[in-house]
Amino acid sequence: MKTLLKKRSRFIIVMVTFALLCTFFTPYPSKVLRRIKWMVASVVTSVVAHKPIAVPVIYTAEDQIATYGAAARARLLPKFQAKGVAYPPQRLKMVVIKSTNELMLYAAAADSTCKYICTYPVLAASGVLGPKLKEGDCQVPEGLYNLTLEPNTPYHLALRLNYPNPTDWAHAKEDGREQPGSDILVHGNQCSIGCIAMGDPVSEDLFVAAYDTVDKNLPLIISPVDFRTTAAPASNVTDPTWLPELYSQIKAALAELPK
Repeated sequence: MKTLLKKRSRFIIVMVTFALLCTFFTPYPSKVLRRIKWMVASVVTSVVAHKPIAVPVIYTAEDQIATYGAAARARLLPKFQAKGVAYPPQRLKMVVIKSTNELMLYAAAADSTCKYICTYPVLAASGVLGPKLKEGDCQVPEGLYNLTLEPNTPYHLALRLNYPNPTDWAHAKEDGREQPGSDILVHGNQCSIGCIAMGDPVSEDLFVAAYDTVDKNLPLIISPVDFRTTAAPASNVTDPTWLPELYSQIKAALAELPK
């Protein structure tokens, strides 16, 4: 037993040391550390339960496409054909409307304007209308973001927002806030705290569509309401001073897309 505990202790020390080294030697420390956090959590759980150490598998985007690509493309292709957009598209855009819990998918062929493809229901998104301001406020952000593939998450498949983006950091600095939060995803599963839960099949469709799209710049607009048809939410004395300007930017971005 003592020998086993020593081995496990050494393994944990190696993992922690590796995490610290990654901080200094990788250009993407936060992404690497997120994955190591999951690995360390698995090891610690095994030690506490006196079970064999099981190191979780780290998947690439290509691994997930090999598993879910065919089924997702079979669901996506009829939607694109119905709107007259070739699949895979040249460009892809997504819009989340918080007040109606909807995610709208838009796409375009080369040298053409974006067309509306379909709407997916958002199954869970915590918080209320209004921007995300700090770590732990359980708010879904509002603004103009870009998405990247996140093949490793406890919530099936995911797309990661670049939150906080430069605008979010500028607003935080203006307000004197130092921790605006992080790790915001559009993911699978049916529960979420601060993220956007779409259910597993839809998360597969969004992941595969994002992977297949030619232009890897993947914009996401998150808006409190659909400014194309609805007025801005009533203002509150506690609203940040920069909120009307942010809503004006979101409204202008939405105006470029068909309803």
